[in-house]
Amino acid sequence: MNTFELVWDSRCGVAESPVWDAVNRRLLFCDINGKKINALSVDTGARQTWDLPEVVGSFGLCRSGRLVVALRHRVVLFDPKTQAIADLTQAVVEPVTNRLNDGKVGPDGAFWVGSMDENSPRQPLGALYRVTADGRIEKKSEGYAVSNGLAWSPDGRIMYHSDSTSAIIEAWDFDPVTGGQSNHRVIAKLTSEAGRPDGAAMDMDGNYWSAGPSAGCINCFSSAGQLLKKLPFPVPGPTMPCFADDFMYVTSLREGKSPETLQQYPTLGGLFRISAPAVGAPVAMFAD
Repeated sequence: MNTFELVWDSRCGVAESPVWDAVNRRLLFCDINGKKINALSVDTGARQTWDLPEVVGSFGLCRSGRLVVALRHRVVLFDPKTQAIADLTQAVVEPVTNRLNDGKVGPDGAFWVGSMDENSPRQPLGALYRVTADGRIEKKSEGYAVSNGLAWSPDGRIMYHSDSTSAIIEAWDFDPVTGGQSNHRVIAKLTSEAGRPDGAAMDMDGNYWSAGPSAGCINCFSSAGQLLKKLPFPVPGPTMPCFADDFMYVTSLREGKSPETLQQYPTLGGLFRISAPAVGAPVAMFAD
């Protein structure tokens, strides 16, 4: 049976946003509250870490070779070679208890990023934004407790998104040129068996792969929201899958876990991989 293997015992508080950098043959991921972006060379195993000045909610690749990065309340451009940081947007007008969370570059070349509420219990105070290379940030939808799960169909014509707290996966018809959205629908309402939807990735068959951290699994949904497959994960708390060549990489979290759980699963917060269960759809680059 094909199973997950640990490839980096990084022990991040919340490892998230794995991104495949095909040009440099490396898998990037962030440690949100650790304020870091990590890089793993898939060929040599070499590791690199960059420190950022604030929490790192998510990031994507830029055409220029830089990274577009969601910090707490703003989006910046980060150059891994020089470690220079340039503001892309002004501060997003959000409640102080919110921060930017899951983000991904869309087929339109824009960086789409959502926000989340850090209150307990979480309130539906988050929103979803579209950020363009000229620094313009536009609110596209709102009413989310934890905006998450951004992904696009292989042809760029369907956009997917989830709210982890309300456990829904939604979709829009999408214009890959203009970034326009239409025909909003909720395609799935998840049960406790599947777990709350977290980060996601698409395969070339148009299926949506979503981490289910509360159920310790990776779920595969059809474009219509039917649960097709469920992969058990070796530790509780998988956060996001990412296709990279012949593998699927998955990040995980250790923050908030009990001492007993951490003793039983010491590699929580690490980066894992499995032979790819499908061919991944490529993710676009930010048009900077």
